[in-house]
Amino acid sequence: MIPFDLAGKKARIAEIQEKLAQPDVWAASEQAQSLGRELGSLQGLVERFEGLSKERDDLEELLELAAADGDEAMAQQLYRDARNLAERVDRLQLELLLAGPYDSRNAIVSIHAGAGGTDAQDWASMLLRLYTRWAENRGFRVEVVDVLPGEEAGIKSATLVVNGPFAYGYLKAEKGVHRLVRHSPFDASGRRHTSFALVEVLPEIEAEEDVEIDPNDLRIDTFRSSGAGGQHVNKTDSAVRITHLPTGIVVTCQNERSQHANRLTAMRVLKSRLLALKEQERQKEIAALKGAHQEIAWGNQIRSYVLDPYSLVKDHRTGHEEGNVQAVLDGEIDDFIQSYLLQSARRNNNSPVRTS
Repeated sequence: MIPFDLAGKKARIAEIQEKLAQPDVWAASEQAQSLGRELGSLQGLVERFEGLSKERDDLEELLELAAADGDEAMAQQLYRDARNLAERVDRLQLELLLAGPYDSRNAIVSIHAGAGGTDAQDWASMLLRLYTRWAENRGFRVEVVDVLPGEEAGIKSATLVVNGPFAYGYLKAEKGVHRLVRHSPFDASGRRHTSFALVEVLPEIEAEEDVEIDPNDLRIDTFRSSGAGGQHVNKTDSAVRITHLPTGIVVTCQNERSQHANRLTAMRVLKSRLLALKEQERQKEIAALKGAHQEIAWGNQIRSYVLDPYSLVKDHRTGHEEGNVQAVLDGEIDDFIQSYLLQSARRNNNSPVRTS
């Protein structure tokens, strides 16, 4: 089994429960909510670890009995159960790597088409589908906040909020330039094209005190949505554009039917972008949240997806490869994420799991 500081986690659970028992903590609702989320997460980890440990011990005993009795059928079933247990242990291992201050948060994912013209815009839309599929397969909820359509096909950019436990912790592995090589469906000659898209990932900010915004620093404009939505979209100024005047950051949301809902969503995105800027200015470590600025072109890619002349997806940071490109494009990227998190843990010399 994986190393697990069970005593330390139980001590932290007791500490949080003692804090939540104090009446004054509920006066600060955000602090109480934060402690409640941490408590729930720790209790879930402890329960899963103890359950997995018990299953392992039971399987070992049953396997010994099956071997002693020469029961081949039972042994085969127990080995299948052991493989299932190993998969669940792997999932717990992955969650133990997500120990960053924002890893448990929802994720705000922005996708931008880069070099490659229409092919790049089509590639950006493929990545939007990839991350939507990945999130839905995990049972996460996806909100597409804003989409700027391409001129001929695909999208120029898109922003989505992925709501689910540790969404940011997982998806931070995806930030960077993604490269696609294929025979272009937009080239009449059928030549091979290389396209690029940039993926940015930020944690969603939940607590008001994390980022203070002066209402006087905001310019809020409303306009008619340009996307799908029928007559309502065409007849009302429901879309919202918020400009943060001191920094020049602009956030647009036109997904919701009401102006109020679009404004709330746009403010969530603005807070997250201001947090990234705050980290850059104060600690010079913007890469920890958003990644260093990169040109969306050759030489900066973190991962290549090759459809022609062969089929291969390769992560250039970890060396992890997958031959089933279509499965990856359908959202099966967990192995890439796990490889990245394990590498980051080894690099930081604080890995909570064995990697041998």
